[in-house]
Amino acid sequence: MLRRFRHRITVFFAVLGPGFITAVVDNDAGGIFTYSQAGAKYGYLPLWTLLPITILLIVTQEMCSRMGAVTGKGLSDLIREEFGLRTTFVMLMALLVVNLANVMANFAGVASSLELFGISRYICVPAVAVGVWFLILKTNYNRIEKVFLFATSLYICYLISGILVKPDWREAAVYSVRPVLMLDTGYIAMLIGMVGTSVAPWMQFFLQAAVVEKGVTAKDYAESRIEVIVGCIVMSVIAFFIIVSCAGAIWTNGPRDIRDSADAAMALRPFGSYAYLLFCAGLLNASVFAACILPLSTAYTVCEGLGFESGVNRSFREAPVFYWLITLLIAVGAGVILIPGFPLVRMILVSQIINGVLLPVVLVFMTSLINRRSLMKDWVNSSVYNVVAWTAVAVMIGLTLALAGIQIRDSLH
Repeated sequence: MLRRFRHRITVFFAVLGPGFITAVVDNDAGGIFTYSQAGAKYGYLPLWTLLPITILLIVTQEMCSRMGAVTGKGLSDLIREEFGLRTTFVMLMALLVVNLANVMANFAGVASSLELFGISRYICVPAVAVGVWFLILKTNYNRIEKVFLFATSLYICYLISGILVKPDWREAAVYSVRPVLMLDTGYIAMLIGMVGTSVAPWMQFFLQAAVVEKGVTAKDYAESRIEVIVGCIVMSVIAFFIIVSCAGAIWTNGPRDIRDSADAAMALRPFGSYAYLLFCAGLLNASVFAACILPLSTAYTVCEGLGFESGVNRSFREAPVFYWLITLLIAVGAGVILIPGFPLVRMILVSQIINGVLLPVVLVFMTSLINRRSLMKDWVNSSVYNVVAWTAVAVMIGLTLALAGIQIRDSLH
């Protein structure tokens, strides 16, 4: 029994990486801003969403991990093979636009966090962009995964800063299990944005591609599944502490909108320099981390879907489209941040909402694929997984229609 336990632990650490990294990096600059805005404007009320979001995240991430391990193919590759190139192309173009907005958001996070320390964005953003490009270009999957795993450990900054703020833990506990629904445009948009930033469409494509590139197979599935679940729980814990930090530091002094994630960090200053510095450090780490992952994820998705060679284990000459797309995303994402007066905050919020609108489309493809025995054999979804997936599709479509309906009603009045 002890030998079996040691074997499972060894295999767990061998497959550790794709699921954990994908879930944790979900708390990027756009995610941090969305959670900070939720806490600053609505206090502890949005905390109830984290439980269903965690369940949905576990189901979607596990489905992608399982598909990658069983089929040995990425998600966009499977969609192209099963649904055709035209459908795949339309979906990829939509993802490309949203992911570019998310890349911009993360370079904005780099600028915001370092400008708080007096470093100009015209210096730090180009420097980080070049560093990210070299990291992706000059390394292989095993090395880059070690860098990413180290970056995930730095998210503990948010847990510590949340504790230092000393929020109302009793109220936080109550609203973590008490659903609160309001027919308010801002509140519904926030709910869609929270789901969109927590279960972002790009995550599913990146995770499955990473599982394939790491070489995880069906025999490693049990350990890979545990890794995915642990990552999803860690993501939700971080989101919880970001929301309560801003609820305790901002909402209790009067609900308001925040300009960006740095604005949330500034609000923590009265609670001591450590709370403020840790929030800033967490924002910088999350922004740089996601600025690496998002171009990589987008390039994997587009190249797989259109049949081009991809992967950091290949050279520039072997996968030119893959590396040129990464280069373009980094260059444009960083370059836009240097344009004076660019409406970045509005774009960040809209990108997270669009994530939520696109999610049901991606879920329909995923659920359809994973229930095909010709692809998955005995690894098809259980009825519980199907219920969660289809319920999420219905709820997200319902929230989107409700938001559109309320906005139309308000415009008519």
